[in-house]
Amino acid sequence: PVSAAPWGQAGIACIPWMFCTMLGTSGVTDSARYAILNANYMKARLAPHFAIVATNVNDRCSHEFIMDFSDIRRKSGIVEEDIAKRLQDYGFHAPTMSWPVPHSLMVEPTESEDKSELDRFCDAMISIREEIRKVESGTWPADDNPLKNAPHTQSEVCATTWTHPYTREEAAFPAPWLLKRGKFWPTTARVDNSLGDRKLKLRLES
Repeated sequence: PVSAAPWGQAGIACIPWMFCTMLGTSGVTDSARYAILNANYMKARLAPHFAIVATNVNDRCSHEFIMDFSDIRRKSGIVEEDIAKRLQDYGFHAPTMSWPVPHSLMVEPTESEDKSELDRFCDAMISIREEIRKVESGTWPADDNPLKNAPHTQSEVCATTWTHPYTREEAAFPAPWLLKRGKFWPTTARVDNSLGDRKLKLRLES
């Protein structure tokens, strides 16, 4: 449907053709196997920390799995958007949010990620779960914590004034690899999604 649209990009049809032609039958089959293996490995690591839904009778998933944060939302007030935004502070673009299950993230590692990268994402999610526990226990306020304020920009972290109950290091460098491999700084802090949906043309105020 996309490539057949009046103003669509016909070149998009070349991508699956090249993918299948270059990999061949065995390569495509192996890609599917690796994608399923990667997803189930990550699911097994994260299952003790998050509710995993939509698995089969053997407690396995296909090439993707879904973490449901409904219980976390009820207990702590932390919602799926807070977790998705916090992942930016760890150097990750968030997975699919709230689809097909509300209040969830759907993780699809694909066949191209190696084990160290899969572990890095899992470590980030486990660390975020520990941060949520600090909100649940009252260590951090429900309305002023690294998740509700994520993502943290460089200008905010380097500013003279810092009024949050957590440290700048906890805000911007929550994992050890961020110091070793380099930090990706989000260019903007939390965006009001509803406002953005209503205003298609935005401008920066000087």
